[in-house]
Amino acid sequence: MSEDRYYAPPVFKRRRLDGSGRSTPRAEHASTPGPDVPQPTDEDTKALDRDWYAGDEFGGHVFGDDMHNPFGHDYSAWEKEHQEAVKAEKMSSRYDARREQRNRDNDAWETNRMLVSGVAQRRDMAADFDDDEATRVHLLVHELRPPFLDGRTIFTKQLEPVPAVRDYQSDMAVFSRKGSKVVKEARQQRERQRQAQEATSMKGTALGNLMGVKEEEGDSAMAIAGEEDAVRKPDGETSNKFSDHMKKKAEGGSDFSRTKTLQEQRQYLPAFAVREDLMRVIRENQVIVVVGETGSGKTTQLTQFLYEEGYGDSGMIGCTQPRRVAAMSVAKRVAEEMDVKLGSTVGYAIRFEDCTSKETVIKYMTDGVLLRESLNEPDLDKYSCIIMDEAHERALNTDILMGLFKKILQRRRDLKLIVTSATMNSKKFSEFYGGAPDFTIPGRTFPVDTMFHRSPVEDYVDQAVQQVLSIHVSMDQGDILVFMTGQEDIEVTCELVQKRLDALNDPPKLSILPIYSQMPADLQAKIFDRAAPGVRKCIVATNIAETSLTVDGIKYVVDAGYSKMKVYNPKMGMDTLQITPISQANASQRSGRAGRTGPGKAFRLFTEKAFKEELYLQTIPEIQRTNLSNTVLMLKSLGVKDLLDFDFMDPPPQDTITTSMFDLWALGALNNLGELTKLGAKMSAFPMDPSLSKLLITAEEYGCSEEMITIVSMLSVPNVFYRPKERQDEADTQREKFWVHESDHLTYLQVYSAWKSNGMSDGWCIKHFLHPKSLRRAKEIRDQLLDIMKMQKMQMLSCGMDWDVIRKCICSGYYHQAAKYKGSGEYINLRTNLGVQLHPTSALYAGHPPDYIVYHELILTSKVYVSTVTAVDPHWLADLGGVFYSVKEKGYSMRDKRITETEFNRKMEIETQMADDRRRQQEQMAAEQERDSRKKTLSGPVKKVVTQGAVKKPVIKRKGRNF
Repeated sequence: MSEDRYYAPPVFKRRRLDGSGRSTPRAEHASTPGPDVPQPTDEDTKALDRDWYAGDEFGGHVFGDDMHNPFGHDYSAWEKEHQEAVKAEKMSSRYDARREQRNRDNDAWETNRMLVSGVAQRRDMAADFDDDEATRVHLLVHELRPPFLDGRTIFTKQLEPVPAVRDYQSDMAVFSRKGSKVVKEARQQRERQRQAQEATSMKGTALGNLMGVKEEEGDSAMAIAGEEDAVRKPDGETSNKFSDHMKKKAEGGSDFSRTKTLQEQRQYLPAFAVREDLMRVIRENQVIVVVGETGSGKTTQLTQFLYEEGYGDSGMIGCTQPRRVAAMSVAKRVAEEMDVKLGSTVGYAIRFEDCTSKETVIKYMTDGVLLRESLNEPDLDKYSCIIMDEAHERALNTDILMGLFKKILQRRRDLKLIVTSATMNSKKFSEFYGGAPDFTIPGRTFPVDTMFHRSPVEDYVDQAVQQVLSIHVSMDQGDILVFMTGQEDIEVTCELVQKRLDALNDPPKLSILPIYSQMPADLQAKIFDRAAPGVRKCIVATNIAETSLTVDGIKYVVDAGYSKMKVYNPKMGMDTLQITPISQANASQRSGRAGRTGPGKAFRLFTEKAFKEELYLQTIPEIQRTNLSNTVLMLKSLGVKDLLDFDFMDPPPQDTITTSMFDLWALGALNNLGELTKLGAKMSAFPMDPSLSKLLITAEEYGCSEEMITIVSMLSVPNVFYRPKERQDEADTQREKFWVHESDHLTYLQVYSAWKSNGMSDGWCIKHFLHPKSLRRAKEIRDQLLDIMKMQKMQMLSCGMDWDVIRKCICSGYYHQAAKYKGSGEYINLRTNLGVQLHPTSALYAGHPPDYIVYHELILTSKVYVSTVTAVDPHWLADLGGVFYSVKEKGYSMRDKRITETEFNRKMEIETQMADDRRRQQEQMAAEQERDSRKKTLSGPVKKVVTQGAVKKPVIKRKGRNF
């Protein structure tokens, strides 16, 4: 038997129907035995760890990541291919129209001859020419909204949306939308080189096989980013936990860290010098705001100070971080400084990973983990102190926790809250908590000369390269830090600096070092190494270098003035990564990087006028620019009935709130009055997107829990498919083996099942261009979701090979994200009329497009793509999403549609009236109970018993006696 054992019917083949009733064949799985592939090396794990731990707390695939996107940086080729396919389809449709016209003319002539000759009568012929369109199903879309979203209810104090840019017509905003010209040219050049290489390559061709040109078998195993260094246990079991990879202590990257012990390094930190004053302020206040520059030691030392003062005796000392990687790396550092094992006295917790024990006293965690803990423990009783670290970043969960702590601190006077921030926003935190004192950890800062550009800069990458070369050639010694927007900008900047430097005659030596979140940790550490004598360092970084890390020796800062920001569009229902101008606070923070070890200079590639008129004072908080469905569900689960009463530091926009509540209502998490339903309460128990939570819950009803938990787990990890640039065709061939042409969700199920049936082999994964680490991560998530489902007393059922049941279950969670095929490769969202196209990674991309689909997410590049798609029957949409859709029957008119909508609105009015009556009755009963209790309090223990016709005497009721 072949080593490839796929999860597919062993004997029979089935043909499934898409929305129009047409059959679509399932891909057959060719399994050919191949040579054993060696296990991956120990260096292959870091990139995938980076993807997982740097990702969004409630997300799955890393947002904006192109490294593990099989078609990352390759959209232009696919868009060109798509345009050619559309053109060919239009040409073929033109030919089809001519052919159909000829057929109709011939049919009409034959019909006329038969009628004239008397061979057939007209009523007989009508039965032979049924319209094919009658077999197609059409859906009507209803614009139904619940009463609490009728536009009269206000949910937030921020009525207007917050634009991502201060002035969309400003120079910086226009230039950010255009992008860098040199980056576009570099992208086009790479594409031309790739096409030329494919055209001249003989690998895999008939001529190449004839001449004995062999494929480089070892390349894929070595090139797969993030494949494997999971620690092997004695029984052969593998572990993916980050703590296992951090057992080995990291060597210092600088001379200081190499020559000093950990305790000596602690004593050099600015926080250590003010320890006594800081602890005195903490003892005297319940809430304190600690202000300190990056590198002051506030993150690693505060928890240890509290532990040494005995605060850990009455409860745990918690410290929240906005990012997963920070929670783990800081926990590792503190464990090393305290000389304890990670997971014992010091531990960490992130989504789907808990490295703590009963011994844990100091706990680092993401803010999302603490937020979920508050669901089961509203007062957070097991904590004595909580540190909200990096609060100035204004992450979504951090802002929600800020509002919750206002209530918790009133109920728990023994709880200490410490909010740490960089210099920006510290006053706002203090005012939010009623004038809480702030304590500043003095930093080592020096004066910085800030220089603005004289005229607007159209191409910020090209200008940054020129500025770097000017500094390097004409200015004194000192390292350079350049701020760019993302990985592609950074790579092009580094290439251009090196290219133009090589063109000079005997230039000074320059070491060019890129750094961004997608780089392996060992490569990131190189920026901390001291350069060789006579060599200047040039570090090109994203905004990760603003506050998250500190590099000594920086004397010059080149600030492009832009960054990538995640922005939610409530009308489109999608998050997008946009290049936007930074805020004035960000610009000041970037300039300050030049004054850490001595006087420095900051070169801003924008004008002083732009700084004052085109930049916001502060960065827009995430809560005002992101999807809030999960947040609203969480707040409802925490008992927040009216969002207007919740104390937001910066309230979210009304449009975002209403869109999120509408989506939750459509999923059944909220009832027609905006109250949490039983389904919504169950959904809040799962740490993931509400749509995925509903899939797991409804899967029990459909009898496919085993399959659905696998699909959801696969959607919660970085992309499992690997597509190396030099072997794209081979990778595509292997991927097609797993395709289920009706569904990408079922394709993921197919991949996981095949991996499991092949012994979870890493060699098998590499041979089929799959990331073994992603698959193992999916297994870990699956096991933890299984535990949650058991706690919820949900049954684990399997539907076997009845995959139509799974598709219908998928439809139950995604019917609010449905689209209909328009033609020429384009779909139209049924609710928003947004034009979308299938993503090139979809299994449905190459086949015949089904009439109706549901999708997991939208991806915006130059076009709007739908990703992770499943073909569905339109009757399923009408049955499961009745609030949106109904099947258009014969003779159905717009008048009938209006009647349906009127009946729905009348029903909603009745429900609202009944709810108001119940609310008034409850208020009356509460008022009566309050009056009765007040009377009892005033009357005291003596009660007067009045008997008709008798003298009124006070009678004292005694306990234990009957009268």
